[in-house]
Amino acid sequence: MALLTVLLVVCQSLVASGPAAAATIDTTASYVLVNRHSGKAIDVYDLATTDGAPIVQWARNDGAWQQWQFVDSGGGYYRLKSRHSGKVLDVHQHSTADGANIVQWTDLNGGNQQFRVVDTDNGYVKLINRTSGKTLETWEWSTADGGRISQYTDLNGANQQWQLIKLGDPTTPPPAYPNPGVVTGDVNVHDPEVAKTPSGGYLLAHTGNGISLKTSADRTAWRNAGAAFPGAVTWAHPYTNGSNHLWAPDITYVNGRYYMYYSASTFGSNHSAIFLATSTTGASGSWTNQGLVIESSTSDNFNAIDPNLVIDDQGRWWLNFGSFWSGIKMVQLDPATGKRSNSTITSIAGRGGGAIEAPFIFRHGGYYYLLVSFDACCQGASSTYRIMVGRSTSVTGPYVDRNGVALNSGGGTQLLAGHGSIHGPGHQAVLADTDGDVLFYHWYANDNSSRLGINKLGWDTAGWPFVY
Repeated sequence: MALLTVLLVVCQSLVASGPAAAATIDTTASYVLVNRHSGKAIDVYDLATTDGAPIVQWARNDGAWQQWQFVDSGGGYYRLKSRHSGKVLDVHQHSTADGANIVQWTDLNGGNQQFRVVDTDNGYVKLINRTSGKTLETWEWSTADGGRISQYTDLNGANQQWQLIKLGDPTTPPPAYPNPGVVTGDVNVHDPEVAKTPSGGYLLAHTGNGISLKTSADRTAWRNAGAAFPGAVTWAHPYTNGSNHLWAPDITYVNGRYYMYYSASTFGSNHSAIFLATSTTGASGSWTNQGLVIESSTSDNFNAIDPNLVIDDQGRWWLNFGSFWSGIKMVQLDPATGKRSNSTITSIAGRGGGAIEAPFIFRHGGYYYLLVSFDACCQGASSTYRIMVGRSTSVTGPYVDRNGVALNSGGGTQLLAGHGSIHGPGHQAVLADTDGDVLFYHWYANDNSSRLGINKLGWDTAGWPFVY
């Protein structure tokens, strides 16, 4: 029996070895690596971000923990960098032994972190480690979720062959909602909104005393940047019962300055106001309050909170806003002042007084897409917030969901909802970045803290967005 096994291995190697050519790699792209034998993808186990975390195979879901960027090391070798953790594939402790574990580790550009991509004759590739000369494989021909990834002498077995699936702008949604992408630093936020800075970084504003600010150079590591208004916000006190706590800012960089629309209210009340502030730098203390834009009182059928500025394809400015009551509203603004240009208020979404809020409108292709949050916010891990979407060819609507139901009649197609330990994702915003459309939102952890969520948006063949 042992002799037969050896003969089978030798014959397999002789017949299917294929040419030792170098595959064409796009170092700007992300790839999912699917094993020919198991059909499963290389995966960072348990969404770990730590050095030494095991690398396994798992059913493909295209999550960030299954996405890898090839970083050129020269000489035909690459490091495989995880989009989730920022760490690279690593042969543990520089081992040269058959069966050595593959883990993730901080990128040190070591030989044990470098792999050569070698074509086979069937469209798959092998990944040969520079230090050991051995190839990545699924250990002992496992087909199970969690089967470990190891290195082994190159036998050209199907368990040593990988399909490189390039993820550009995907058109097929993953089979399950992805977890938020990895973020680090100061990431406890609520109601986040983000603008790209002239230098290419990111400025995030969110609910807090005087409006809290955060910055990032890479969309991953975030740091506290103080408050837009470090002192008392006396102009807002009539709506906040004297508190300096301001809600749900919307921030846009246009015409050489930042425009920030923000809310003043108390929880559950529609005695509310939306104000405008501007800054040329976005820095803490640099913001000038430009005054009231719109307010609501207990006699109104709407709530003037959760503002969002959208500039349409004709250069016209619009402010959409609203929470509960009769739903989401829109007013036109004068670009010269950032204030209302007329008294018209248009209804663009509603649930008959039910839970709908946090509107955000953005353009993609020939449509304007309206995102809203349904259901219960602000209850920690018990929150049922979820993100819904509709679209229209006109910025003012009518917006309809995938089934043609008007958002003014309670319609909405679900884009993202709670799953596993990710609770109540919502109060969303979209940034058109250099690598595509990026969704920002907050979500709640099991400890009831609110945290920053970031994912990419893909687009299906019918032009509807999905989260990946």
